[in-house]
Amino acid sequence: MSSLLIVLIVAVVLILAAFTFKVVKQYERGVVLRFGRLVAIRNPGLNAIVPFVDRLTRVSLRIVTFVLEPQEVITRDNVTVKVDAVVYFKVIDPNKAVINVEDYTQAIVQLALTTLRSVLGQSELDELLAHRDQLNLRLRQIIDAQSEEPWGVRATLVEIKDVLLPENLQRSMARQAEAEREKRAKIIHAHGEREAAETLAEAARVMEEQPMALQLRYLQTLVEMAGEKNSTIIPLTLDLVGALNGAKKLLTQ
Repeated sequence: MSSLLIVLIVAVVLILAAFTFKVVKQYERGVVLRFGRLVAIRNPGLNAIVPFVDRLTRVSLRIVTFVLEPQEVITRDNVTVKVDAVVYFKVIDPNKAVINVEDYTQAIVQLALTTLRSVLGQSELDELLAHRDQLNLRLRQIIDAQSEEPWGVRATLVEIKDVLLPENLQRSMARQAEAEREKRAKIIHAHGEREAAETLAEAARVMEEQPMALQLRYLQTLVEMAGEKNSTIIPLTLDLVGALNGAKKLLTQ
């Protein structure tokens, strides 16, 4: 009988110890409610509470990563796109996270979804494609403004992962990009033609002012042609060229 009593006493002590001593991990904080009223925040380690009177709720302070489900959004310029995003958040005030909101994870996710649809609905497609960093910053600021003070939860980062465009819009953008590339190629070609014409005009002006330059160019051409075996070269001088030009002018008069 005494042994059974000892076993019962040991069992009661163990049960009381289990209800009295709680372990809070390094990345957690313990929120203690006594008869439903907030009384303390317990730090990491072994903590003692009053059994059957206090209730300790552990709150993780680590960053939580949540991938938002893809959302169909109509942009300000009436383009329907499907966008998915990821939100990173963490608890910065365990008291508010326990007292002011029932499920802070679900609350922050729903807030992020509604904010994503609202912000992207006020943006144009070009802004969504080209200025995604600015949209990410705006999303985080709006979520923080509505969650940090009342819930004690801070969004550390919001990232738009992917933007899926309709197929017809993708084809239109591909044609536009191809037309833009062709336009740039034609502009570059036109610039090259203009520079070549300017160079030739400058060369003609120099040769007109310096007849010897024309003779040197002629001699250089003879050297280049001499490398061809089947070429017949008739050397001319500037005097002969001038005489031929004078005779041509007399004949045309």
